[in-house]
Formats: sequence, C-alpha cells, structure tokens
Amino acid sequence: MELEVRHLRALCAIADTGSLHKAARELGVAQPSLSAQLRRIEQALGAQLFVRAGTGCRPTPVGLAVLSRARPLVTELAAIVTETRAAVARATDANTLPIGATASRALPGWLRRLRARVPRTDPTLRMDVSANSLLRMVAGGWLGLAFVHEVEGSPLCVPSGLALRPVIEREPQFVTLAPDHPAALKSEVHLADLADDRWMVDSTVDGEWDGLCRVLRDAGIEPDMLHGDYLTAYSLAATGDVVTVSQPTALPRPDVVVRPLEGDPIGVRLLLAARSEAELERGYDELVEAYWEVARQAPVYRAWLERSGMPEAARGLCEDGNAVAHETSARVLATDGRQRR
Repeated sequence: MELEVRHLRALCAIADTGSLHKAARELGVAQPSLSAQLRRIEQALGAQLFVRAGTGCRPTPVGLAVLSRARPLVTELAAIVTETRAAVARATDANTLPIGATASRALPGWLRRLRARVPRTDPTLRMDVSANSLLRMVAGGWLGLAFVHEVEGSPLCVPSGLALRPVIEREPQFVTLAPDHPAALKSEVHLADLADDRWMVDSTVDGEWDGLCRVLRDAGIEPDMLHGDYLTAYSLAATGDVVTVSQPTALPRPDVVVRPLEGDPIGVRLLLAARSEAELERGYDELVEAYWEVARQAPVYRAWLERSGMPEAARGLCEDGNAVAHETSARVLATDGRQRR
C-alpha cells in the first residue's frame, strides 16, 4: 500500500481528537473502517504509530515523527484547494484584476491608479522573484497581467500566445556601494573600479546571476560572487562587505550610495504580459505613469536621465507624470509600444 493524502489526513485526525471514534466521526467514516485503515498504514510503514488505550489514542515516538511531516503536507494541500477556489471566484468577477510582478517601486503607484479607474478595478497582487513563473501563470489564466523584467542577454521563456508590451525598452542597472567605498566619490562607476569587490546577487531571480557574470567577464573581471537576497545584499553593501546591482529607481539611503555604471553595461527590459492585446489595455497606461512617477523621485536616476539627453517629452513626464503613457513610452524609449515579442 502506498500512502495517500487521505491516509495522512486520517493520522492527523486521530492525533488531534485523541480517539478513533471521534476521528471517524470527523472524517465521516465508520470506526471499524478507520481502525482497519490505521492498521494498513502501520503495516506499510513497519511501525506502530499510536498506542491504543481505554483513554484513547496517543502517538508513539515514531508516530510523532510521521505526524511532523504529515501535518504540513495536509495543510498545504488544503491551502491549494482554498486558493484555487478563490482564484476561480476572482476570475469570474469583472472588476477584479489579478496581477503579478517582480520587485519594483512602481507597484504602489500602479495599484493606486488601477483602483482609481472608472469603473473601479480591484487589483490583487502576487509577487514572485521568477519572471518565468509569472508568465506561466498568465498563460494558465491565474493572472490577468504580469509586470516582469528580462535581463539583457538572458531571454525569458515566454509561453506561446502571450502578448508582451515593453514598458521600458532598456532600463540601466546601477550599483550599490558603501558610502566609504573609493568609487562612491564618482558620479559614474567603472566596472574596473569594482574588480576587487565581491558581488552579491539573488540567483533565484531569473537571469540575474548569469547576466552579471557575463558582463563582468566581458570586462575582464573574474567575479567573486555570493548568493543572497537583495535585502541582505543592501545590508552587506552598507558595511562594505559586498557591492550589488540596484534598480535605478531606488531611493537614497543614508547607509549606502547608488551610482550609475559607466557605459551602462547592465540593462533590463521591463515588460507587461497578458493573454491578449486587449487585456494589456487594462493596466498598461497606469503602469507606465507609475514607473515615471518613481523615476522622478529617484535623484540619481533623474540626473542620469537628464545627462542621457532624453527628449522634452520624457522630461515633462518626469516633472508632472501626466503625459499619455504609451505615447511617451514610444517616443522616449524609441520602442514600439504595441509590439509583440
């Protein structure tokens, strides 16, 4: 006999109620049937899981070990059912818009703008470090929209039939350093200035580890790389233990400095994905406006935009955030805002 979910659920019920009789009633089965099932489970595992006594059933040491593994599985499977039913309910609500995203400071502004639409849109947000995972969820119907980034040189695995629209055709990635790092005095940092530093990168983010390694090696640097989430990376950057890649929209912090890299060797493409062009319209304009709102709030990025010779349309959007979103995206970033990937 192979263990099944119903067997694990039965073991948890017996342990929780302390009685075969009460567990059988909770599970909706006859007590003799549950007793026979418990004997088969114990025979399959080759160990006694419960001590039966007049006062009820209590787990043996082996039973406690089995229960410690069974409970999380039963809980997780119950959560799958609950979340699936909730997702189906949301999908039938015309005002609900399930969206997914990788990390971005534009998200609060995007959600705020979606909620302010007429008729009102009620967005639900799912965060994931994996852009590929989010794209699969859009293709499977679990998400209506996904805002993701694609690391230059590391193409995403886009499911067939998805519609993609660039929000930013190429966003430069900056570097985060300790304030007392020698390169922190420069307005732009050359990769050679960081040749002796250790880098920390979140390798669970699709494409970032390979992308950074490729850029550093192209610059003649054999990188000393550490795995770590970006919250840890920022903390270690503050103490000078590592340097790390930063989104240009990052706000100033007293414990670190953010600097552009000379020549902008690291870039990402920001994309909005949906199952059709029509569905992209449910959130594209609001997302572009939200992005430029945070861009103008980031002093280092704003200075970079001004130095890069952006057209007046870009400067106007950075000042008031009210320009037409996809027209600005097309003119400023020299990309066709309607293109499919």
